[in-house]
Amino acid sequence: MMTSHFSFSNVYHHNQAVWDRMARENCDWSRPVTTESIEAARKGQWRVQLIPSDLPSGWLDDVNGMRVLCLAASGGQQAPVLAAAGAEVVVLDASREQLALDEMVAKRDNLVLKTVLGDMQDLSALEDESFDFIFHPVSNLYTPDIRKVWAECFRVLRKGGKLLSGFYNPVVFVFDRSPELARRGLMKPVFTLPYADITDLDAEEINRKLARNEAFVFGHSLAEQISGQLEAGLILMGFDEAFQPAPRFLIDKYMPTFIATCSVKPV
Repeated sequence: MMTSHFSFSNVYHHNQAVWDRMARENCDWSRPVTTESIEAARKGQWRVQLIPSDLPSGWLDDVNGMRVLCLAASGGQQAPVLAAAGAEVVVLDASREQLALDEMVAKRDNLVLKTVLGDMQDLSALEDESFDFIFHPVSNLYTPDIRKVWAECFRVLRKGGKLLSGFYNPVVFVFDRSPELARRGLMKPVFTLPYADITDLDAEEINRKLARNEAFVFGHSLAEQISGQLEAGLILMGFDEAFQPAPRFLIDKYMPTFIATCSVKPV
């Protein structure tokens, strides 16, 4: 039987290297916005997404003069648009290559934004109550402890500030991923929640992921995702869902598997 020495302590640096590679390979989340999009944002015509749907009205209507943290949200997409719309933007991400794309757009289009290399679980480089908004699109599946993320978000938000988050409905982590089952239209639940590649996959499967240089993911429960925000002190003000536009799993065809939340730090 194969053994794997991969553990929780390896996840951050492994996933960091994976995202650096994906950025170099121009993946979907590593394709910077155009100069035309930046010019439109300067004129007040802009949009950013947490999940594959438009933000509900009232979540992020006006960022001019606001201080915004784009958390685990680099890649030259959201942060430059928000900066062009008038926000004072800080981008924190684990990937140097992804952050370099934000820096490239900023230089190309004469924008001001700050990039910070770091772990979404540890925002110690950022001051208490220093942001009006945190924009945190789908990314917390790459970190093992999202309760730390919510606690840090609460700390750095100003009173009355908003945390906008996107994440997967954890149902996507429950089923067997066999292509043969999918072809037959069958869904076989095999994993319990919360899910983690490094504890739910056997050593052979882990070693295959390592050989393919794939990121290790965590399927956090809805209690961790939503109740975790409430326990951190935030108040849930909005909830949204979206279908996967390019279904990867059979369940994606039958229910919205993306979730977005809007939470507020009490005044």
